[in-house]
Amino acid sequence: MMNAFNNYLQVNTRLKEEEIDTIISFAVSRKLRKHEFLFHEGDICRHKYFVISGLLRSFSTGSDGTEHIIKFSPENSWTLDKESYDLQIAAHTSISAVEASHILSWSKADFERLNKEIPALNEFTTQLTADNIYNSSQRLVTTLSATPEEKYLDFVKNYPALLQRLPLKMIAAYLGVSLRTLDRIRHAQLPQS
Repeated sequence: MMNAFNNYLQVNTRLKEEEIDTIISFAVSRKLRKHEFLFHEGDICRHKYFVISGLLRSFSTGSDGTEHIIKFSPENSWTLDKESYDLQIAAHTSISAVEASHILSWSKADFERLNKEIPALNEFTTQLTADNIYNSSQRLVTTLSATPEEKYLDFVKNYPALLQRLPLKMIAAYLGVSLRTLDRIRHAQLPQS
């Protein structure tokens, strides 16, 4: 499993082999069962996570019990509650496994130390943060201005591999539409005979 992370870093960064080895040496490997939580809303996010295999979701729960899925994190992606992690305050989200998953984690102290000691890692994490801000901004614009049909088409375009892996209920919670609306949209897209 560490080979997968090693390959990911070799492809996506300018890190040297010994730097990758150092980063891996601080990683804690963990397997999650389907539906198992990394942490709950209200907990403090004390780690940065990388998904080796499986699929995680970040979500909040409304006062009426409705889930609002903020993002999905499939293999080869990073996840955390950024505000909770940075400020060490109660998280506004929960993160749990949609599928059985294998993750790596680094404590905040360890990851900050690695960022200071390895400039190429700091550069990479800065770029990841910038990409995440851009993607979050795009998602916010889509969420606020797009029709339910446009939201679904955007999801299909950006996350085609997740369509078969996610229950419709979770896709609806991500899009901010009812399951009934999502069913109607999907039915309308079926070829008419």
